[in-house]
Amino acid sequence: MRVLITGGGACGASAAARLRRLDDSAEITILEQTDEISIANCGLPYYCSDVIDSEDKMHVSSVEKFRNLLNVDIRLGAMVTSIDRTNKTVTVNGSEKLNYDKLVLATGAAPFKPQIKGIDSKKIFTVRTLRDANRIKSYIRNSMVKSAVVIGGGFIGVEMAENISEIDGIKTTLVEQSSHILPPVDAETAAFAQNEIRKHGVELILSDGVKEFGENDIILQSGRKIHYDIAVLAIGVKPETQLATSCGLILGKSGGVKVNELMQTSDENIYAGGDSVEVEDFVTGADVIIPLAGPANRQGRIIADNIAGYKSTYKKTLGSAVVKVFDLTVANAGCSEERLKKLEIPYLKTFTFGFSHANYYPGATRTMYKLLFNKEGEILGIQAAGYEGVEKRVDVIASAMRSGLKVWDLIDMELCYAPPYSSAKDAVNILGMHSHNILKGLVKPAFYEDIKGAYLVDVRSKAEFTTETITGSVNIFTPELRTRYSELPRDKKIILFCNTGFQSYVASRILIQLGFDNVYSLAGGITLYNELRKDKLSGVEHVLMQ
Repeated sequence: MRVLITGGGACGASAAARLRRLDDSAEITILEQTDEISIANCGLPYYCSDVIDSEDKMHVSSVEKFRNLLNVDIRLGAMVTSIDRTNKTVTVNGSEKLNYDKLVLATGAAPFKPQIKGIDSKKIFTVRTLRDANRIKSYIRNSMVKSAVVIGGGFIGVEMAENISEIDGIKTTLVEQSSHILPPVDAETAAFAQNEIRKHGVELILSDGVKEFGENDIILQSGRKIHYDIAVLAIGVKPETQLATSCGLILGKSGGVKVNELMQTSDENIYAGGDSVEVEDFVTGADVIIPLAGPANRQGRIIADNIAGYKSTYKKTLGSAVVKVFDLTVANAGCSEERLKKLEIPYLKTFTFGFSHANYYPGATRTMYKLLFNKEGEILGIQAAGYEGVEKRVDVIASAMRSGLKVWDLIDMELCYAPPYSSAKDAVNILGMHSHNILKGLVKPAFYEDIKGAYLVDVRSKAEFTTETITGSVNIFTPELRTRYSELPRDKKIILFCNTGFQSYVASRILIQLGFDNVYSLAGGITLYNELRKDKLSGVEHVLMQ
């Protein structure tokens, strides 16, 4: 059996390695159009700043290993220019024809470059390959770069902004056309990252895009000009589907190659995986393109299993992801609230804060969690922002989602506990308890957007209220509610708040049992409120400074 694989990235390399382990007699050839295979693309921003200090470390594997250990033929600089499905051949570099029994399309995706005046300047770079990263490093080193602009606030854009800003104090600006960075998460979660970015000296420009690249200045849609010595485009990728379309394979609604659960295209002898294919979203069932390394690796393995005769299926995708934002960690899985709204999927939500480990053990930090679920208790999405153990908890909830567990099942999860690592009631357990209380009607959550027009009650102590509160609120300490409840209006929406939401939950239980039915607890408390206000005020200050 002769298997040709177009592309030596995560999917293609995984398919080749797995297939060799399953079938030592198969004739396997990887056709890679660049001069590199199996590169740690996700590490490129850190290589640009020399956090990863060696090019050798960026090679997940090598041509020699594939050839010698796995007996896989590697053809670098081999661009597949056409596919003849009838005769089962591919044309390489416009002239050479190769036969195949099975063909794997692992062509990946290419950086998106819009048609903007000046975009082909030598000062403007994309970062997709090791060669790209080396060009960026060389340009910074040789051109006396003092100011940099990163266009795009996705994961790669945020990572590039962080890493460039830490190269010899380069003044860095991050420009994002949307109202917040990190599109897979919602505005509340992104606010933590935005505040962290500003704290570390990176200027953040939101709700503005590039109109033109000048010789020395970037002109934004707003008319603002930003001086730059180097610009990095990180505004997303588009799936490489030219080969698929040219030979008549079916594309999906999102523009990726359509595949079934076996990763077969509309031609049973051609498989596809990685950044160029559409897969089914775990939560919504919609066809989506998820350009992430984890799914690409799994798809490569599944493709190899099926070619070798071991039936294997791809079981939808959660889009689980994590990103480092200076000292902060942001992670997510499943759907965001914004996406659920867009698809008109009913949902409930809550926010909690959990300690990274027992708060009495030194060094504990708080993490903000946002959980999205429905009335049936199904978990629709999880987001988190914090400094320690963030991705651990998101991974647990992602696993719960994959296993079909409900929010109340989170209460019973037995997770590792010792004071340096967790709490007896882990943050995951607390999320389950809080969301279950909402479903049982034991508490009504309120959110930042609900504050305007509500009757606000700070249920913390007088000392805490005097130090800091939300403008317009009154102060009734929780224990005093049992005797002072008559001071509260019964004809208005009452929102109780404390530091993070627990004390206001207790306070709401007191009032509900006293006959109040218009009492709400502010999810995330004044801690989340302050983070959101800080982000919004920073944005206003930026606009006023223009």
